Amino acid sequence: MAALGEDAVRRLRASPVALGALIVMSAMIGLALIGPWLNPNSIQSLDWLHVAAHPSTQNAHWFGTDRLGRDLFVRTLAGTRVSLAIGLVASAISLLVGVIYGAVAGYAGGHTDHVMMRIIEILSGLPLIFFVIFLTVIFGRNEYLLFLSIGAVGWLSMARIVRGQALSIRHKEYIEAAVASGARAGRIVAKHVIPNLLGPVIVYATLTVPQIILFESFLSFLGLGIQEPSASLGTLIAEGASEMESAPWILLVPGGFLALLLLCLNIFGDGLRDAFQVEEG
Repeated sequence: MAALGEDAVRRLRASPVALGALIVMSAMIGLALIGPWLNPNSIQSLDWLHVAAHPSTQNAHWFGTDRLGRDLFVRTLAGTRVSLAIGLVASAISLLVGVIYGAVAGYAGGHTDHVMMRIIEILSGLPLIFFVIFLTVIFGRNEYLLFLSIGAVGWLSMARIVRGQALSIRHKEYIEAAVASGARAGRIVAKHVIPNLLGPVIVYATLTVPQIILFESFLSFLGLGIQEPSASLGTLIAEGASEMESAPWILLVPGGFLALLLLCLNIFGDGLRDAFQVEEG
């Protein structure tokens, strides 16, 4: 595993595009974390003298203001933080559920694997976006529910990937040695199967984050995601869409941040996939 990790790091360093995406992404995350403290305006402060104002240095409205006079620089960075938090937390939930489910199915094989995969096929055939919308409407627009519901939707693809990898290693020598030593199935899965899947899991987890961020942005654009006074990139884009003709920067600033963030995440994920030499499945 250590040798595999060293080889992966070496291949990743040899990819200037992936490294460039990582640098830009790190700079955006750093700006999102510390940027609001560099600006004298707060996320909810209203400047009635500069409503829908062009980007300028006047009153530190570097990205302009929205139709209520709120500073777009601060709100965009705060929205980036929220979108990243949703992407990371929901990805962690889908990762936890998908890895455990897929590892058990792949290691067990036979009838157990058949039943577990049929369940995934049934769930995949359902319009899961409506499941998220249903939960949001029934239980209210709660941020924690949004984390949980999006994560619950995203685990299906991860489970398929992990199951395929588990099937390929279930007959390896170290697995057979663990079985011969009398280790229980749960211990084998936890100590031998899952650790040897970390490479593909890390790669696909990286690619899952931008998908979830985009999904949350879509829900927020529909008005079913993050609600005021909080904001995500999706809600900011929804606000900017109605002002596109009169004040295009209200749409272009959060839209540009979202596009650049997703681009960097996808490029870096592709670089990790190539570094770990993970095949598309």
